[in-house]
Amino acid sequence: MVVALSGALATPTGAATSFASRLATCRTEMPSLEHVRGHLTVATDNPVSSPWYVQNHPANGQGYEAGVVYAIANQLGVARRDVTWVVQPYAKSYLAGKKPFDFDANEIAYDPTRSKAVSFSTSYYDVHQAIVALKDNPIVSNHTPRALRTYRYGDLVGTPGLAYITRYIHPHTKTQSYSTMAALVTALENGVIDALVIDTPTGNYMTTSQLLDSNGNPFATVVGQFPSTGDHYALVFQKGNPLVGCVDLALATLRANGTMASLTKRWLGAYLEVPTIIP
Repeated sequence: MVVALSGALATPTGAATSFASRLATCRTEMPSLEHVRGHLTVATDNPVSSPWYVQNHPANGQGYEAGVVYAIANQLGVARRDVTWVVQPYAKSYLAGKKPFDFDANEIAYDPTRSKAVSFSTSYYDVHQAIVALKDNPIVSNHTPRALRTYRYGDLVGTPGLAYITRYIHPHTKTQSYSTMAALVTALENGVIDALVIDTPTGNYMTTSQLLDSNGNPFATVVGQFPSTGDHYALVFQKGNPLVGCVDLALATLRANGTMASLTKRWLGAYLEVPTIIP
């Protein structure tokens, strides 16, 4: 039965039960585990951006998250043509209730509170948070722990960046929350906030490819990244979905065989060379 399979995956009973044999069992069980039989239905937001996806088109397989999804599908015996993408806004992805997908891949951070409403996979990306600011803002040159508390911050609702500001920076001014990236970026451009905090790859992409003047020159910069606090991105499932065990097996296999390292180097390598600062 599916429930028994999930339990066996979570706690192997002996050396004879190999990853390969358990994955083979998952492949056999996949049709009964899928939201739509014969298809792996994967959700993400619209729009999505690099380096997680490319050209706002998840089905092209380009970008780190798209690459991870198709690699998982391959491990589970799902053909590329049988991966179906649907739109799910970020803010709704981790709410309780029935999900119209198998899992959601949208830079969603694991959170113990959220885990009461949904189920999470193991990590597919360990997150470092970074500060993004306009190049002429004082935070670029003055970001000692004491100075960091004096700036005005903004971030998206429900994101690790927002949580990081609250837990570790402790600014004197209340952090502004925004429901869309467009509103957050506008606040930064107009000087309503001094900085935002976001994962390092996204921050680097924003400052090299999005926050550009009319001549194509960047007017914002990544000030630095913070030490890891153990935050990570995980795939989100409807609470109690037994498919989680199979996906975790696939992720473990991809880590062991070097696929995750290869995807990280290909899609995120150029975005990770950022100096570390201490909050």
